[in-house]
Amino acid sequence: MPGMPPSVSSEREALLAYLLQQRQGVRNAAYGLSEEQLRARPTKSALTIGGLLKHCALTEHGWVQIMLGHPETADEQAYLDQFSVRDDESLATLLADLDEVGRETEAAVASLDDLGQRVQLPKAPWYPSDPDGFSARWILLHLVEEIARHAGHADIIREHLDGATMYELMAAVEGWPETDWLKPWRPAAGTPKETG
Repeated sequence: MPGMPPSVSSEREALLAYLLQQRQGVRNAAYGLSEEQLRARPTKSALTIGGLLKHCALTEHGWVQIMLGHPETADEQAYLDQFSVRDDESLATLLADLDEVGRETEAAVASLDDLGQRVQLPKAPWYPSDPDGFSARWILLHLVEEIARHAGHADIIREHLDGATMYELMAAVEGWPETDWLKPWRPAAGTPKETG
């Protein structure tokens, strides 16, 4: 996806395009990382790029289930586990999960008769309440905000890992030509082959 979402002709297209752009931002932050870097915590935060990939996929899935009227129950430990990459998880599996969630979201949005369709949010002190419920539109806008926040976290972590920035990574992922002012990211000599 280019640096900006494409022109859109409907609200649904806009919501899905901006959601895809933010999802791709988190994905791009992982481009070319080793499995060790995926799990690295180079800042004072406990966040890792792998943990952010996992959290974004699980969070988007959970909100889409709420939007469809099928909220899932989770406990505090399940939430905390969203940020930890298990030994049986890899960059490839985390990216595949994120891609699958994107497809699920597109199908769910296509299935809705009206973005104004309302559902009640699960009871939790951090969720707002409204006796009329919250629209699918509100949930999708919240997802754009949620994933955008974590795309920014992933950018900071990646910059701490190897100095790579968002546009350099995007240029590498998308095969942009090198210019005087923007050079696509390349692994340093002696680093693992590019992945992602």
